[in-house]
Amino acid sequence: MTTVNLPSTLGAEATADSGFLGSVGAWLTTTDHKRIGRLFIGTAALWLLAFVGVGVLLGFERIDSKTLTFNEGMMTQLFAASKTLASFGVMIPLMLGLALAIAPTQVGSRSVMFARNAMMGFFLWAIGGSLVVGSLIANGGPGGGNAHMVDLYLLGLALVIVGLLASAVSVVATVLSARTAGTDLADIPSFSWSALIGSSSLVLTLPVALGTLIYLAVDHHYTRIAFDGNMGIIKWLGWSMFQPQTFLYIIPAIGILAELAPVVARRTQPLRGGVFIGVGLISVALLGSVTQNVHGFAWTGTLADKAKSFVPYALFNLLPILGVVVVLGLALLALKSDSIKMIAPFVPAFLGGGMILTAMLGNAVQLISSANLSGTVFEEAVLVYISYGTVLVAWAAIAFWGPTLWGRMLPAKAVVGIGALGFVATVFAALPMYIAGFADQKADSIKDFDYSGPAKLWNTVSAAGHALFAVCVIAAIVVAVKSFATGERVAGNPWIDGGAQ
Repeated sequence: MTTVNLPSTLGAEATADSGFLGSVGAWLTTTDHKRIGRLFIGTAALWLLAFVGVGVLLGFERIDSKTLTFNEGMMTQLFAASKTLASFGVMIPLMLGLALAIAPTQVGSRSVMFARNAMMGFFLWAIGGSLVVGSLIANGGPGGGNAHMVDLYLLGLALVIVGLLASAVSVVATVLSARTAGTDLADIPSFSWSALIGSSSLVLTLPVALGTLIYLAVDHHYTRIAFDGNMGIIKWLGWSMFQPQTFLYIIPAIGILAELAPVVARRTQPLRGGVFIGVGLISVALLGSVTQNVHGFAWTGTLADKAKSFVPYALFNLLPILGVVVVLGLALLALKSDSIKMIAPFVPAFLGGGMILTAMLGNAVQLISSANLSGTVFEEAVLVYISYGTVLVAWAAIAFWGPTLWGRMLPAKAVVGIGALGFVATVFAALPMYIAGFADQKADSIKDFDYSGPAKLWNTVSAAGHALFAVCVIAAIVVAVKSFATGERVAGNPWIDGGAQ
């Protein structure tokens, strides 16, 4: 097979001495896959700050449900912002940025296929995301009171989806057709395989969300009858921001964990095919997504009725869990070695993987009808676990591949410390909401809930958890910017130090 991409450094040297404007122009017109990936990662970090900030505000408001600091209408936009930013502002672009930056290098390509297409995808995503956030601030989005801003929200989200699709296509094309001659798919690293599966899942499911958006936009702009206008946006589009669709967004994160375990063990991955199968099993969730419906398990009726309910429930919600368990189990198996040499990035990766698994298990429990968790803050906690867990894994990946992308390393103590503190923050932010969900605290509400038990305590701890995670994000950004800008230059990847990749 052939690689037809232009060298990724083309044009970079020409602008090296042309000053600030030349540097900005080089970044804005780059075809370097590493730069495109870093643009996605850096911009997603900004949206991450906004997402965590929203979590802090909502947690703070819930501490005392009888007194509101902000008006109730604003809360509607904050809940919508939380859902939208978690998926389309944080999880997808973080993983897609890493895939664009790393996958071409791993498969032996000089650049990403359709590099300008990937760069266009970044621009569409960044511009669309700005429109989404601006519309939410101006009382648009789901449930918004400003009709023009609701239209702007739908337009912005459509641009976001088109941009992510364009970049995902580049990743798929690179792994499938730009590999080094003689390299089979079975020979590529675990992360590149997960990037292929995750990006393919986006290509298969996001067009469904885009089609739904078009219907919603036309209906809202003209009649507002068929799809309930602004109040129907989450009803019809919510599946793209909730489970099991979010399982597809974090597939590359599981691949990152599978990539790091053999490096720690300093050996090749045993049962490599099992890792690939596990990653593939997670993508089964797309079958549930394209139905645009939640498949729960109802323990009612005859045995045949239970079986009819259980089969789609297990297919769309339990099989992805099995995939993660397989990958985590094989990662632990790889660690059974006499030559283990722990590396700092593995700590946040393993902790983040545990949070992702906790979210998937929580989703499975939530969808059992007899648990009575639907419509409670338990649902929100699942999204917090999976999004914050993904961020922890992304932090590990940035630290691990930092020498490859920037030529500099992150300090090991900072990598471990921020990762461990982020893990604690995630538990504080989400676990109390799991408990409050069993006490029937309503989702998407900051008032009108009262139950026996320490409601104020659970919401206070959750707010503190979000605030602590915000501190971790700020610390990670500061450490990364300082280290990658002025840190000591390194050759190769010192984290590997002879370990298997």
